[in-house]
This record gives sequence, C-alpha cells and structure tokens, in this order.
Amino acid sequence: MEAPTPDLTPARLAGLPSWLITQTAMHAGRLVSTGLAAVDARGHHYRLLATLDEFGPASQATLGRRSGIHFSDIVAAVNELADQELVTRAPDPADRRRNVITVTPAGRRQLRRLEKQLARVQDELLAPLSADEREQLTHLLSRVLGHHTRQPT
Repeated sequence: MEAPTPDLTPARLAGLPSWLITQTAMHAGRLVSTGLAAVDARGHHYRLLATLDEFGPASQATLGRRSGIHFSDIVAAVNELADQELVTRAPDPADRRRNVITVTPAGRRQLRRLEKQLARVQDELLAPLSADEREQLTHLLSRVLGHHTRQPT
C-alpha cells in the first residue's frame, strides 16, 4: 500500500484519529522492520526475548499468548532464536509433551542490542515531539488500546 501524500490527503481523512493512527502505525512498522533488519533481527525476535526476560521461562503456547505471536508462527520464531543460541528449549518436567523456552545470556545481550536499535527507531518516529509530548502520546495510546483490549469480567 502506497503512503498518501500529506498535502493531497482529503481533510475528511486527515481529521480522523483512526486514519492518523493507521497511517502512523504503517510508518512505524516500516521503521521498526528496517531498523531491526539492520541488526539482522525481526520484530518477533525482540518480542520473544523481551517476554522471556520479563516473565521468565514459558511454554511455547504461553510465550505466544504473552508476546502476541500467533501459535502457528511461534515454533518457527523459537527455532530461529534457538539456532542462534539466544534461547533454549527443553521438555517441561511437568508435561513432557510441552517445551519450556528460556532466554540465554547471549539472548539477554541480543535483547539489549535490539533495545538500543529500537530506541533509535522511536527517536526517528517521534522526532517532531518533545519528551513531554512523547510521554503524553504514549499514555493516551495506552489508554485507548487498554480500553479496547480489556477482557470482560
């Protein structure tokens, strides 16, 4: 999909928050993909390593749910990280049919490298905003997303 030219965008579109969010998300996605590709990584690598680092070892199914990676893609993503020795996979002692994935010290080092790269991407994406505006934008987007992803009680 080609990005619209801002000065040729109909005012009806340019005034819609949903349109602005979608256009910004597409641009952000391109920046993230390009930034991570520059360090031979992909977004799901960061998501998996960050999830494991924050929550600890997990089954592939749990890891997929926590990281937002579809179950059909999680095995290939874990295989990529295991091939690079960034994670280990071992049978779960409680259920031998299930694997438990654990981040390795090399995986934690890679996570730090990816975080530095993503910080540069965030700076590029949010260049026109001050630090306070960036914080406010993050807060507002978190509120909107939280409202729409809350599980019914």
